[in-house]
Amino acid sequence: MEFTKEATRKRLRKLSDEKYREFHSGLVPGKDNILGVRIPKLRAFAKEICREDWRLWLSLNKEALEASEVLYEEILLQGLVIAGGRDASFEELLKNIREFVPYIDNWAVCDTFCASLKQTKKHKKEMWEFLQPYLESDKEYFIRFGVVMLLDYYVDREYLEKLYAVFDSIHHEGYYVKMAVAWALSVCYVKFPKETMRYLKNNKALDDFTYNKAIQKTCESYRVEPEEKERLKTMKRKSVG
Repeated sequence: MEFTKEATRKRLRKLSDEKYREFHSGLVPGKDNILGVRIPKLRAFAKEICREDWRLWLSLNKEALEASEVLYEEILLQGLVIAGGRDASFEELLKNIREFVPYIDNWAVCDTFCASLKQTKKHKKEMWEFLQPYLESDKEYFIRFGVVMLLDYYVDREYLEKLYAVFDSIHHEGYYVKMAVAWALSVCYVKFPKETMRYLKNNKALDDFTYNKAIQKTCESYRVEPEEKERLKTMKRKSVG
């Protein structure tokens, strides 16, 4: 496999789908640099790279990330290769994540990257500590990265109260931060309905938008019983139009 920017772009264009580009561009506001490569094909491409000298590819592709005309798929592919890099120590993984997160500028790259970091399951304590500066950041996608990592890997009994405390501590006006927290709380409710109901009923820290969105997203889940949804709807804060 040829490890050059031109070779990578040529492969990405070959994998692209115009109809998917039109569809996905509408889901990622402000993005006009999308080729339209479906996630399964990107994952397959990343796996090919990971079977080769993936460290060399990462270093070369990083130059593409720093270019003004960087493609959406180039950023996402970098994240997928970082997550799938063979024989990487956990320390090396964290180093690569730290270098990659500043390039995240939309929800799709963020969420796909987080879902790919399966090594977290074996290193939950270490990753928890690693995530804290992101959760305390003033940058929208740094925080979203942290919150989505929490909802992907930490919604369990051991971390539940810590999650509630983190959500209470986040005060950022970014839409994608608020939606991530709302999404995370809906996941908490599905897995721990009694505890999360108690949290919501007594909550004073969440802003009205995030609180109401958490209830809305919970009610959208097919795993929540109809009578529970009706009860949740009565808990919405009236101050939001």
